[in-house]
Amino acid sequence: MGWLDFFKKSKTAAKEAQEEAVQTAGWDAITKAFESVYPGQDKPKHYMTIIKWIFGGNDPLDGISVYDGGDFWHFVSYGLTELYEKESENRDVSGYGYELTFKLKKDGCEEEEAEMRNVCGILQMIARLTFTKGEIFLPNEFIYTGQTVGIDARQKSNLTGFITVSDPSVDAINTPNGRVAFLELIGMTDAELKTLSDVGSVMDLYARLGSDITDYHRDSIV
Repeated sequence: MGWLDFFKKSKTAAKEAQEEAVQTAGWDAITKAFESVYPGQDKPKHYMTIIKWIFGGNDPLDGISVYDGGDFWHFVSYGLTELYEKESENRDVSGYGYELTFKLKKDGCEEEEAEMRNVCGILQMIARLTFTKGEIFLPNEFIYTGQTVGIDARQKSNLTGFITVSDPSVDAINTPNGRVAFLELIGMTDAELKTLSDVGSVMDLYARLGSDITDYHRDSIV
């Protein structure tokens, strides 16, 4: 069974599974990994999807947690991997093999809740590309959106797209459902994105940027 087929399980099968005892080994492993990075934050802000994808909802991620990193918010998705029971034949990898993360600098966020929800929308959008088109994202790639407005809630930032890196804060983990890596999105300007062509160019730009925290108010470095 292909991955797109797996994530498009029938509503009948989903309802039957819901009636059984819910296993959350995959979900719990992700939470444990982030609790080790942020001790004491056992109840982070969480945005739960109201209607799950398997029930016909529009958002593929079951939820997104937000941890307090001090001067930034650290988002992590739940849904690109097998959060519950193991369903795929690949015992070594859980689901698509990664969850998405994002670090948003707090300073300058005039409407914090609006920006948090906006980031959640971005993560859902990226995950939707995987669920609907089978696009798998890897570290050191770039996502050129072609848009001219900012990725922030007010669409005023110079940042219009993203690069991807392995989240340096959280190592990949082995769960009962297979390996899970954490792929971080970093906001980039249009000018920066236009200089990118391959893995090497992304790695070089990331090194020059010197941070994996997305700052909506920063200037372009090219």
